[in-house]
Amino acid sequence: MAPHDGIDQLPQLPAAPSSPAESIDEKKVFEKRLSSDSSIGHKVEQGSAYDDDDVQYVNGEPVITSGRDVSRYLIDVRDDGDPALTFRSLFLGTVFAGLGAALCQIYLFKPVQMSVSTVFLLLLIYSVGIAWAKYLPRKELVEGTRFARLAGVIDFINPGEFRIKEHVISSLIASTAAYGSTAVMNFAVQRLYYETNVEATTAVLATFSTACFGYGLVGLLRPLTVYPSEMVYWANLPTVSIFQALHFDTKENHKRLKFFWTAFTGMFCFEVFPSYIFPLLNGINVVCLSTQHVGSAAQDVITNLFGGTNGNEGLGFLSISLDWQYIGSTFVSLPLVQQVNSWIGYGLCYVIIMAIYYSNGWNSKMFPMLSTSLYSQNGTRYDQKAVFGDTFSLNQTALDIVGLPALTGSNAYANLTANLAIGGLIAHCLFFWTPYVYDSFKQARTKTQPDPHWQVLNKNYKEVPWWWYIILLVLAFFAGLIVVFKGQTTLPWWAYIISLLLGAFITPFSTLLYARMGNGIATNQLMKMVAGAVNPGKPVANLYFSMWSHDVVSTSIGLASDLKMGQYLKIPPRAMFLTQIWGTLLGALINYVVMVSVVDAQREILLDPHGTNVWSGQEVQSLNSAAVTWSLAKQLYGPHGPYIWIPLGLLFGMIPTAFQWAISKRWPVIGGIRVDSVILPIIYMYSAWMSAGSNSTILSSFLVGLVSQLWLRRYHPGWFKKYNYILGGALDGGAQVMIFILSFAVFGASGVPKPFPAWAGNPVQGNVDYCNGNGALD
Repeated sequence: MAPHDGIDQLPQLPAAPSSPAESIDEKKVFEKRLSSDSSIGHKVEQGSAYDDDDVQYVNGEPVITSGRDVSRYLIDVRDDGDPALTFRSLFLGTVFAGLGAALCQIYLFKPVQMSVSTVFLLLLIYSVGIAWAKYLPRKELVEGTRFARLAGVIDFINPGEFRIKEHVISSLIASTAAYGSTAVMNFAVQRLYYETNVEATTAVLATFSTACFGYGLVGLLRPLTVYPSEMVYWANLPTVSIFQALHFDTKENHKRLKFFWTAFTGMFCFEVFPSYIFPLLNGINVVCLSTQHVGSAAQDVITNLFGGTNGNEGLGFLSISLDWQYIGSTFVSLPLVQQVNSWIGYGLCYVIIMAIYYSNGWNSKMFPMLSTSLYSQNGTRYDQKAVFGDTFSLNQTALDIVGLPALTGSNAYANLTANLAIGGLIAHCLFFWTPYVYDSFKQARTKTQPDPHWQVLNKNYKEVPWWWYIILLVLAFFAGLIVVFKGQTTLPWWAYIISLLLGAFITPFSTLLYARMGNGIATNQLMKMVAGAVNPGKPVANLYFSMWSHDVVSTSIGLASDLKMGQYLKIPPRAMFLTQIWGTLLGALINYVVMVSVVDAQREILLDPHGTNVWSGQEVQSLNSAAVTWSLAKQLYGPHGPYIWIPLGLLFGMIPTAFQWAISKRWPVIGGIRVDSVILPIIYMYSAWMSAGSNSTILSSFLVGLVSQLWLRRYHPGWFKKYNYILGGALDGGAQVMIFILSFAVFGASGVPKPFPAWAGNPVQGNVDYCNGNGALD
């Protein structure tokens, strides 16, 4: 993708007729509002990026296509200058950080990996904040009385109206705590597979180290990954739209707010059905329902292809899901170019995984078609404790007796595509986006960044000095060093330094892709490869090496996304700095406590390669499998190993992108499609997307993306601009509030589960979608 051509580079569909006058009037109205808003007294400098006249209009409304369009037309440039960092905002953020972190940790043990919706958190905070402002005493109550001296204290506790910046600060503290961390999942791996209970102090220090090192890098990379308009972080848009709808008092926002609460309430009430009472709604598949009496061999094939509601059941082909908790607003938010690339990957995934299994690639038929667990060569669960013992180091004699571990064909393929995607990511950034990188840092140095939101923020508030971030990097480094020397990591200090350097190298590439496309590439496979090379025979050391290197990348992306939200909503940068550090510390502690609770309560299910439709250990299984196999890198991935093609994928992922770049220089457009709009690393990643977990949501996600990003955005841009992101956020919020209640009430997050009584929509035996092959009824 060319650096300055915008995000959505797919061929433009023809616009509905609109008169030239409509387009000109719309543009003049916007520019007038942008250049001078007398109600708030802020002026925004006009940059060259706003002199273009290349925006497509339908019925007088601009079609939101690129990041520049988002900044110009979707997000209000308004800044009321209200206070951000108050006692109220810190208190509410701290309280709800506990809720966000708890939900995040619960979702890490689900069959579909979902993030905690910021919308869910901001709504709860908004409700409490409004009640706080309304019902607690205000300083006006004592002014002019003998208690006037208490006015300052009362104003400190209740400064009046609960306004947008206080709301944003509270929500970002909670959402920062809700990011989750590979560090905490590593401790879960040690607890489940190595019977090691990591101390809370070690856990908090390790999590603080990875998160704050990532945040330090984000601060240094701000000119590249936050300031420019094209760095959208598309998943933020529902949240930003809701913040402005809740607090900007206009007639249009009242309509949007009413629409929001209607959709939120509807989804809250509905979600109890697919998630608890009627789980068949999570994966309705006509083929499964109509083939109940076929032979067992045919039923196995049908389950592998069409089944997908239970964890690791099948590929979920043609299943329709009505369970929004697993669909999510992602596909309402992601740009069309990203979604089309992912759809290509999905199509390849169905074909390739079935082909690998039924051709017996990597000896696949000895194991389940989908699983992230480790197996012995005879198909039983691998006895890793016998091989690595209590010292977490390789016992060669035991390895000779037990034999090498084996991966399922789907897991091996997922590892291969992960390396292909990493290689493609690096190549795509270097070949297609290098000019953009140069321009971004030049604009930061000369303070000529044309993004209107950055201009307001830069004019009205002090930026965080560079040395603040450098100090944070130093503190994070020493916190990690303490863990290395005092914790049960088996990781040498020099390997710890290598892991941080590797994470720092990958962070800019991953953040660039995530900011522009809305999702990134899982780079932890590269980290585990390097870990296996520097720490052979030490799976726990491999866990910690990949934790520091990969968590630096993942937390950098999350924190950069929050900084962008702060830019859109005009939050003072120094308040953002303190907010994110505080949220990180809270999340480290709470994530650890919830992890211990879930692991202890659901231990056997988490160790089971299949799990259930409620709980799944696929995340910890995957982490452990990768750590064990890469600690045996020479035997498994060496020249004579069964998985030699997996590490070579890193190189092979770069080569096609190099050819693509060369072709784009000669033929920028082929068949009406821009060559640089084909994002190969995204295609690689999604071509193995269904290698584990519950897959019944794919078709529903595809349909949501088509309706939102193709039909509404192209043909109804007015409705899209006003309501699209509001709707996505409302549905997320309603579903996640209900899931939080159900997790502790009936799903057994902290004790014994209470399943709903069996009936046709909730079968007591077999898979929920009635695809009952693969031993479901054994």
